[in-house]
Amino acid sequence: MTGLDDSIFDDGAHEALEDRDGELHRSRAERRKNRRRRGLRPRDDARRRRRGISCLAVLLAGVLVLAAGWFAFGSLRSLLPGWGEPNDYAGPGSGKVEVVIDSGASGSMIGRTLQEAGVVKTTSSFTAVARAEPEQAASIQPGTYAMLQKMSAADAFDRLLEPANRVAKGVTLPEGLWRSEIYERLSKGTGVPIKEYEQAEKSDELDLPPQAEGEVEGWLFPSTYEFVDDASAVQQMNKMINQTLSHLREAGVPKDEWERTLTVASIVEGEAGAADRAKVARVVENRLADPTGPTRGMLQMDSTIHYLLQKRGTVTTSDKERNTDSPFNTYKNQGLPPGPINNPGAAAIEAAGNPAEGDWLFFVTVDPSTGETKFARTQAEHQQNVQEFCRNTGSCE
Repeated sequence: MTGLDDSIFDDGAHEALEDRDGELHRSRAERRKNRRRRGLRPRDDARRRRRGISCLAVLLAGVLVLAAGWFAFGSLRSLLPGWGEPNDYAGPGSGKVEVVIDSGASGSMIGRTLQEAGVVKTTSSFTAVARAEPEQAASIQPGTYAMLQKMSAADAFDRLLEPANRVAKGVTLPEGLWRSEIYERLSKGTGVPIKEYEQAEKSDELDLPPQAEGEVEGWLFPSTYEFVDDASAVQQMNKMINQTLSHLREAGVPKDEWERTLTVASIVEGEAGAADRAKVARVVENRLADPTGPTRGMLQMDSTIHYLLQKRGTVTTSDKERNTDSPFNTYKNQGLPPGPINNPGAAAIEAAGNPAEGDWLFFVTVDPSTGETKFARTQAEHQQNVQEFCRNTGSCE
C-alpha cells in the first residue's frame, strides 16, 4: 500500500504533468498579456460581438418598419384626392376662355387668375415658369386674353406673351380728336349712350382742375383704354383726364400753365407731323410774342377754323371760312383761342411745354403726301414755300 501522500503517478509522470500545467499557465498568461497590450479583455470581445448583433437587428427592424410604412402610405395615397397627381396639365389645352390680367398683377396673382379660370392646373406650376423667365414675365401686359382651358403652364405663359391673343375689348382714341368724336368711339366700344357722356361733362365728380372751367375739350387723353363692363361715362372720362394730368407733369409744365399748354398743344396736334411738332410750337410762341409783327399777334392757323366749323377732310380754308365770327377764329383774333381745339397726345404736350429754339414765324406743309414742312422767318420766304405747296397739290388755282 502506498501512503496518503503518495501519487498514483510515478515521479516521471508527475513531472511531465507539472511541465504541461506550467506551459498551459504560461500560454494563458501570454494571451492575457497580448490582449492587455491591445487594450482588450476577453469579455470585451464577447460584448462587442453581442452589441454588433443587436445593432444590426435594430437596423434591420427599422428598415422593415419603414418599408411597411411606405407600402401602407402608397396604398392610402391612391385613395386620397390630389395625392400622386401631377400639378400641371400635359396638353396644349382646348375650349376657349377669356381671362383678364389686371395692371400690376404679380406672377402668383396671374397664376391664381389662370387657375380659377381653369386654364392651368395649379398656381405653382405657372409661377415656376414665370420665375424661370423673369424678364419675359415682366413684359406681360394687362388686358383681356383669349386662352384655352387645361393648358400646360408653359403654354399658358407663352400665350400671354403673344399680343395677338389680347382681346381688343378696349377703345382706341387717336390723337387730335374732338370730344364729340371721342364720345362716338366710346359709345360704340362700351355701349354707353353718347348722351351720358354729354351729361357727364356737367358732373361734379369729374377730375377736371379748376382752370378747365368745366370744359373737357383738350383733357381727354388719346390712348387705348380697357374699361370694366359697368364703367360709367364719368369713370371713363376720369381715366382719360388723369392721363392728361400725368403727361402735363411729366413734361414739367407748371400747374398754372396747364390750360394754356393744352391749348398750344392742340394747335400743334392739328397742324404738325411728328417731326415738326416742337418747331410749330415755337412758331406759335413767336407769333404771340410779336403783336406788331407780320401776323400782328394773330396765329392764323387753319386748324382753329376747322374746329369752329367742325370740319374734317381738308388742310386749307376759304376766305369765307376765315371770315367767320368766332373767338376761335385766329385769323380775326389775336392771341390763343379760348381753349383747346382738340385732345392732344403726349408728343404734342411735350412740344408745347418745350418748344424748339428758332425765330420762324411761318410754316407750310409743301407736300401733304410726304408731310414735308418748310419753315420761314420772313413773309417773302414763306410765299415761295406756299408756291411750292400749290405746285404739289394743284389747289391754288
